[in-house]
Amino acid sequence: MGEELIELKFRIYDGTDIAHSTYAPSMTVANLKLKIVAEWPRDKIIAPKSIKDLKLIHAGKVLENNKTLADSRITVGDLPVGFIIMHVVVQPATGKNKTGLSSSLS
Repeated sequence: MGEELIELKFRIYDGTDIAHSTYAPSMTVANLKLKIVAEWPRDKIIAPKSIKDLKLIHAGKVLENNKTLADSRITVGDLPVGFIIMHVVVQPATGKNKTGLSSSLS
């Protein structure tokens, strides 16, 4: 017997669901993000450039890239709909160095 697959949808900022599929509990969050970046709708104004720009949120928690779905306790259990919707937040990585303002003042 193989592991039971988990059916997931990912909801982006405008309510669109993408990458609806079944995933193995052993899949890492980083691999999920790669799939989301690859399947991101081309017509969206806001789009991730890499997995570093994405946050996946499930049950109020931001999922860590190095964890698997099983590690993150993503299970369908007795959900009435049989699938899980995760929210996807796009936050482009910004430089930590904020010296641009102070250097222009001198």
